[in-house]
Amino acid sequence: MIDQKELQAKLRKEYYNRVFSPDVIRKMVKAGMPIHFSGNYVLDEVVQWIDYKQSEIDGLEIGSIYTNNELVEIFVISNQGGMRRSHVTNSLVIFSDHTKMYDDKWYENILHYTGMGQNGNQDIMFGQNKTLLESNTNGISVYLFESFKSGKHTFVGQIKLVAEPYQATQKGQDGSERLVWIFPVQPLTDQFIEKEIIEVNQEDKEGEAAKLSIEELKKKALEANQKPGSRTTSATTYERDPFIAEFTKRRANGICDLCNLHAPFNNKIGDPYLESHHIEWLSKGGEDSIENTVALCPNCHKKMHIVNDLRDVRSLKEKYKSI
Repeated sequence: MIDQKELQAKLRKEYYNRVFSPDVIRKMVKAGMPIHFSGNYVLDEVVQWIDYKQSEIDGLEIGSIYTNNELVEIFVISNQGGMRRSHVTNSLVIFSDHTKMYDDKWYENILHYTGMGQNGNQDIMFGQNKTLLESNTNGISVYLFESFKSGKHTFVGQIKLVAEPYQATQKGQDGSERLVWIFPVQPLTDQFIEKEIIEVNQEDKEGEAAKLSIEELKKKALEANQKPGSRTTSATTYERDPFIAEFTKRRANGICDLCNLHAPFNNKIGDPYLESHHIEWLSKGGEDSIENTVALCPNCHKKMHIVNDLRDVRSLKEKYKSI
């Protein structure tokens, strides 16, 4: 058996890139690491326990959904926060919450992840922002989960920082604009989330947008980033801004922007049924903006996707270029 100081020295040699301070040892014991009544340790038992905890993480399946309690147990992390550091498992677990109206964006399978700090300008050297910034050199493994339903976290996999973080302007929790740090991160594997999960989340956001007034919709639509998010699922999926889609249909007031006829029927809540359409398709580099989005009846929408007559394209561009 060995005492704590000897254990720390041997663990540093066994796991050269990790920190084993007295506080970390205490947390490891609390998480279940074997310790004898004498307060001493058997090195082989400790190493076996550390490897077991890593095997639990390695056993997570990409695309599977986990509860918060399960992740707290597996990673030995706190039970709240978007960026959670664990010294016990030498990991940083980050959560991208898509249940919010505005959230992190995927571009070409790189997630542009907003750092920690809910109000005021974010500090890149603060807390887990610094951990993520240095994650390519500090030996810490970073894992990503996406939340499409409250309390349910979909495992994306281990990720790495693939470009320099940059600053952007976003509104804080208090509604005031501030500077945030955006971290471009990418999964290490080519396994992808099911397309249906993304589509259901998009529908949920559009449902929330439908509750806003036309004035609120236009304000949020004009504030939106015009570059649409895109990611590979079971097929390439483009993430439409829900405010722009809802504002466009509300602005049309039940009249198709192409044929100028009333919507052919009402939806379940009694609103005229029209579909939002991008004049210049997102897949061809079109912007997700109110100037590039029109409301079409199902017949005209299908026509634009099958025929896409240049005369119709010009007509739609001319009609709404001044919005």
